[in-house]
Amino acid sequence: MERRITDRPEEIDIAFVHTFLTRTYWAQGRSLEDVARCVEHSLNFGLFLGDEPIGYARVVTDRTVYGYLMDVFISERHRGQGHGLFLMEHVLAHPDIARLRILRLATRDAHGLYTKLGFVPTETGNMMERKHVG
Repeated sequence: MERRITDRPEEIDIAFVHTFLTRTYWAQGRSLEDVARCVEHSLNFGLFLGDEPIGYARVVTDRTVYGYLMDVFISERHRGQGHGLFLMEHVLAHPDIARLRILRLATRDAHGLYTKLGFVPTETGNMMERKHVG
């Protein structure tokens, strides 16, 4: 089946994103309305396998200097198949993200993935950043 990524907010399956996020340590209790508002005000990346949504990421950004990567996930049954790396490579290649001077994120358990993509730890333990000079 073909993988596809969209950055069009109207194609994001908000119910899928909400269902997954409410089971995470970072977004427990986030309402469906709040997830919809986050999608509305972020640069979104939905990952699909055929028509099935299997992953998501979003960036809060000014689209010029700074961005904050959030809510990155791949559904449990699709992990370990390279989908996370595929999603993140597309996020980083997006023209509004590739030009950012700083892209930051927080993670407790995915340092290995983000290190492969050029992120380095900051002074605070769970923060990582990727700098672009140019």
